Amino acid sequence: MKQAQAEPVRLPRSDTQAPQGLELRHLRYFVAVADAGTLTHAAERLFIAQPTLSQQIRRLEQVVGTPLLHRGRDGVQLSAAGTMLLDAARDVLSMVEHGVSQTRQAAGLGRPRLRIVIPPRLPEALTVTTASALRSAAAAAGVDVDWMDTPLDAEFSPVRQRQADAGLGWLTASPDALPAPLDAMTLGEFEPDLWVPASHPAARRGSMNLDELASMDVIFGPRRAEPGTYDAWTSIVRAMNPRFEFTDPPLRHSLPVVLAFAATAGRPAAVLTGPAAIAGPPPGVIRLPRPAGTGDMAPVSIAGHPLTATAALVWHGDLPRPLQQILFDTVDGVTPPPPASLSRVG
Repeated sequence: MKQAQAEPVRLPRSDTQAPQGLELRHLRYFVAVADAGTLTHAAERLFIAQPTLSQQIRRLEQVVGTPLLHRGRDGVQLSAAGTMLLDAARDVLSMVEHGVSQTRQAAGLGRPRLRIVIPPRLPEALTVTTASALRSAAAAAGVDVDWMDTPLDAEFSPVRQRQADAGLGWLTASPDALPAPLDAMTLGEFEPDLWVPASHPAARRGSMNLDELASMDVIFGPRRAEPGTYDAWTSIVRAMNPRFEFTDPPLRHSLPVVLAFAATAGRPAAVLTGPAAIAGPPPGVIRLPRPAGTGDMAPVSIAGHPLTATAALVWHGDLPRPLQQILFDTVDGVTPPPPASLSRVG
C-alpha cells in the first residue's frame, strides 16, 4: 500500500518583512511567558516593560511564521506550534548555559554549578541532612551549589523545564512513573503526623483508622504547598468517604497555632501535617520534638500507615555525568548513623 507523502514544511516568505535572525532573548522571553501564564507576570519577572515584551514575542512569531500564543482575558495559552517551540527553546537555552559555563571553566573564570530546588515545608531533619551531604559531595568535586527555595509539584516541573538541575521532594508513585526525562533516587518513605482532640476515643487508643479520619474535618494544606501529597492523600481518604475534602488551615504561622484553632473548632477537627517522619518507623530515625502547649490535642498514628510519600532526589536526565555523580554521592551520604547513637523524641 502506498503511503501518503508528508506535506513539505513551508518557511516564511521573504517578502513578509520578518526579522532575519533569531536571538536568544526571544527564546528567553517566550519561555518566561509560557511559565508565567500572562505577559504581565512574565514582564515583572524579567524586569522589562510589558509593551516591550509583547513586541519581542510578536517578532519571534514573525521569525517562526506562525502564532505561538493564544491571548485571552485569563492570560495566554500555547498554540500547537508554541508547545513544540517551548521544548526546543528550553533545550537551546540549557545547552547555551552549559556551554558558557564550560567555557568559563576552561578559561579559569569559574566552577561548575549545580542548581538544587529545596522546597519549603520539608522536614528539617531531612533537609539539613541532605543539604549537608550534597554540599560535601559538591565541594569534593569542585562544584558550586545554587540553592533554590521554590515549590515542587508532583511532576517536578522546575527540573523538567530546566529551571533547576535537581530537586528534593516527594514522590507519591514509583520513580518509574516520573515523566521523561527525569531520573530519581529515593531517600526513604515518610508519613504525616496526625493530631486529634484529646477527648476523642482515638486519643486514648493512640491510633485512628482511616475511616474514622474520613469522617472528621481534617486541617491540611493548602494544596499549593504540597500538591503531590495533597492530591494523593485526598484520593486515599476519599476511598472511605467520596465527599471528603481537606480544610485549609485558618492561619499558617506554625503548627502550634493551627492546633490551637483546631482545639476550639465547632466540631471535632484533626490536624494532618505534611510528611514528617520515616514511615514505620525504622531504627535510627529522629522525629522532631512535638510542639509544647497542645494539651487539648493529642498525637496519634494512622492504623496501617496508609498516607505516605517517598523523599527523593530528582534530576534532569541530560545533567552532565559529573554532576549526576554528586547526587549519587549525596544519597550515599544520607545513610542514617547507627541506632545506638540516636533517640526518638515523642
